[in-house]
Amino acid sequence: MALVLTDEQELLKQTAKEFIQEKSPVSELRRLRDSGDATGFDAALWKEMAELGWASVIYPEEFGGMDLGYQELGQIFEECGRSLVANPLFSTVVLAGGCILAGGNETQKKEILTAVTGGERLLALAHQEGAHHAPYAVTTTGEEAGGGYRLTGKKTFVLDGHVADQLVVVARTSGSSGDRDGLTLFLVDSGAKGLSIQRTVMMDGRNSATVELGGVEVERSAVVGAVGSGADILDPVLDRALAVQSAEMLGTLSEAFDRTLAFLKTREQFGVVIGSFQALKHRAADMFVEIELSRSVVLDALTAVDEGRADASAQVSCAKARCNDTIFQVGNEAVQMFGGIGVTDEEEIGLFMKRARVLQFQLGNSAFHRDRFAALEGY
Repeated sequence: MALVLTDEQELLKQTAKEFIQEKSPVSELRRLRDSGDATGFDAALWKEMAELGWASVIYPEEFGGMDLGYQELGQIFEECGRSLVANPLFSTVVLAGGCILAGGNETQKKEILTAVTGGERLLALAHQEGAHHAPYAVTTTGEEAGGGYRLTGKKTFVLDGHVADQLVVVARTSGSSGDRDGLTLFLVDSGAKGLSIQRTVMMDGRNSATVELGGVEVERSAVVGAVGSGADILDPVLDRALAVQSAEMLGTLSEAFDRTLAFLKTREQFGVVIGSFQALKHRAADMFVEIELSRSVVLDALTAVDEGRADASAQVSCAKARCNDTIFQVGNEAVQMFGGIGVTDEEEIGLFMKRARVLQFQLGNSAFHRDRFAALEGY
């Protein structure tokens, strides 16, 4: 299998790059952060992205989608990663929207996905409960009550949860925390009685939220998929999310590397450019090798997801673990090579390191995914 893009995918990537460079450079993230923007992203820009089809890439044509794949969506994420673009593409389209696409009934798909592809509805997935990624460690309960369900519990790190029109909540309808069986997905409106959402601004300037469900009552029609079989929906959705998140990480670390190389070629010390120093050449070469390895692994992960390969879960964990390590290395090296200015807010390279720190732990750190990869491979 050739790990290269088709002409159509290259065109999509270039189009995304040009749009982002014009509309959302890194300075836009700084503006949103410094202004204390209540949304955390530019709503007008998101509407433009939806008009370009970014919110519809992976959805069927019957819901206003383009019926393409995660390989195509990954190219958009890579370019977003290069400019640290803040938008609800990941939370709305990939995570929560992915759950609706994978497990929703025809009514749910028609109503929700059509609104998502038009940029008219925002979604969020509320699944995590602890400080670390653990998909089955769910104690939030979904108890039958009055012909529907009553949801009680607390969710953490709900990406873009404070702006979502609807949440897809993972609750336990049977079993114990850690069990794969017994999870059920529920659609909850953001204005539901008993629902409390508290915004949290993370160190990279992005949004997450803490969501508390104090006996939130929903109808049976709010169930996504089969009761007790939510993991059958959640697992493949998280795999696809890992693939495109790895693509975003690839963009972020690649841009950090490119900026570092440019700095090495212009910054002078002792009358010569510092890029001429052998030690820095070796460190830059090490980064280049790791980046190229990461690029190949990410392309394979995206391809595995699109092709529905049996090893897709293992490959996306491999990609996330690899990108976690590489983005940590490149982020650290970039800031160190920039020197003192690299740790100041004035220099943009520090923003890349902050984003790297958050991405390393979202949806699982390297230890989690190495363990998962080993288990999937039978070790």
